[in-house]
Amino acid sequence: MTELATMDFHPRPQAGDARLWAFPAPERGTLDNGLTVLRCHRPGQQVVAVEVLLDAPLEAEPAGLDGVATIMARAFSEGTDKHSAEEFAAELERAGATLDAHADHPGVRLSLEVPASRLPKGLGLIADALRAPAFADSEVERLVNNRLDEIPHELANPSRRGAKELSKELFPADARMSRPRQGSEETVAAIDSAAVRAFYEKHVRPATATVVVVGDLTGIDLDALLGDTLGAWTGSSAEPRPVPPVTADDTGRVVIVDRPGAVQTQLLIGRIGPDRHDRVWPAQVLGTYCLGGTLTSRLDRVLREEKGYTYGVRAFGQVLRSAPDGTGAAMLAISGSVDTPNTGPALEDLWTVLRTLAAEGLTDAERDVAVQNLVGVAPLKYETAAAVASTLADQVEQHLPDDYQATLYRQLAATGTVEATAAAVSAFPVDRLVTVLVGDAAQIKAPVEALGIGEVTVVAAE
Repeated sequence: MTELATMDFHPRPQAGDARLWAFPAPERGTLDNGLTVLRCHRPGQQVVAVEVLLDAPLEAEPAGLDGVATIMARAFSEGTDKHSAEEFAAELERAGATLDAHADHPGVRLSLEVPASRLPKGLGLIADALRAPAFADSEVERLVNNRLDEIPHELANPSRRGAKELSKELFPADARMSRPRQGSEETVAAIDSAAVRAFYEKHVRPATATVVVVGDLTGIDLDALLGDTLGAWTGSSAEPRPVPPVTADDTGRVVIVDRPGAVQTQLLIGRIGPDRHDRVWPAQVLGTYCLGGTLTSRLDRVLREEKGYTYGVRAFGQVLRSAPDGTGAAMLAISGSVDTPNTGPALEDLWTVLRTLAAEGLTDAERDVAVQNLVGVAPLKYETAAAVASTLADQVEQHLPDDYQATLYRQLAATGTVEATAAAVSAFPVDRLVTVLVGDAAQIKAPVEALGIGEVTVVAAE
């Protein structure tokens, strides 16, 4: 008889004990020049993330110069008193660093990522950019021309065009939020280096700025390093600027941005609601996620899986501007695209989902899946230093306490189904939604009017 071979198996690995996770808490400090510092030591994160927040909001842009904050943000990496634009880019590359900047309603933000071993070099470069930007005429002119080239492409993008129209519809014409974040062709064309310099000198100073540093800080004397780099940045103090409340008109109505011949209709349905300072925010996050936060949400289940109208529809809440006194607001919206012939049926089914939600509520199973997806995967979401730094910067920008994110996860886990339902229904009332449709008006106007979800207006696509 043939003897059977035997095999020795390696012992099965045993799972270790689960470790309790919480969003990391930062340490706070202030440099001699008034710059606020948040630091967070993350062992093993050898790529350090640095976020610098500047109190230069879009509403501070001078009349007729919408977009100057964006041009200024982009110009920070286009040369300093020590380096030309080309030299500055080369120095970043030698340090293995990346530097990005953008402007939004709360202010301007610069984001640096650099290996921990080259953090001194990276902080030196971002400090030079903030301390003594060149704002050379030729570089600003190039950035303006680049921005002017971007605008037609944005208008040709249905989702971007829909977002522009929704802002125009929701907010008063004299409010900065009603106009494109990065400016229009007319306002951007009026920007020059003098305008950028004037905006910089009026609004950019260390006393009103914050830097967030996250990564493995082992062996790094961060206090000394910050003192030698960002600590050399000087500027005057400033009085807190009055912030006007966010107001909006969410009277139920429909605006069709006409795109003759379009084979799809882009949907954007929205209104404004409470920001993160409101006690309803955790329940609103949970309820909105159940409605349209994932492939298993109600909207996707009906419009995608059952009806096949779309590849996906999402519901979300995005903070526009946050304030402890209740003057802030978030955009609450539903977005997606459907094929043109089914625009009317898709909207009818979407409204049916909202009405059913109000009548019957969410299920415990929906609530449990949402909590698992939002809370259970949080440790993976914050694996990188950049993700932690970005969230800490958001908290600063939105005037939230340093433990806000950690508290939010506990609140989400404790939120019940009834609470989540009430928040979702309040966020998306069927009679108080502004609907923007980017599509072929000749084909979709009549079916949409028949739904009775608001007066229908048609505007040109530009």
